[in-house]
Amino acid sequence: MKYRVRVKRKVGRGLNKLPTDVKKLFFLLVADLQAAGPIQKSWRNFSPRGGDRYHCHLNYRYVACWTCRKSEIVIEVYYVGSREKAPY
Repeated sequence: MKYRVRVKRKVGRGLNKLPTDVKKLFFLLVADLQAAGPIQKSWRNFSPRGGDRYHCHLNYRYVACWTCRKSEIVIEVYYVGSREKAPY
């Protein structure tokens, strides 16, 4: 089953501020989310954050957070940025 990934507008604007290597990792994550869904155990420090929220580290400094309701095939990325400012 292929999932649809939506990136929140705020995340899209913030991507321009990220280093190039982190952007590449983010787009790899989006491709993995589309192909395999919200559970991404192959990504570093992946963990469910409770309910329908998940996160993983793109590298040591940056993380991505997303949500996916169990009955839907839409995944919404709601944060990409430094782990110090992550909303968890």
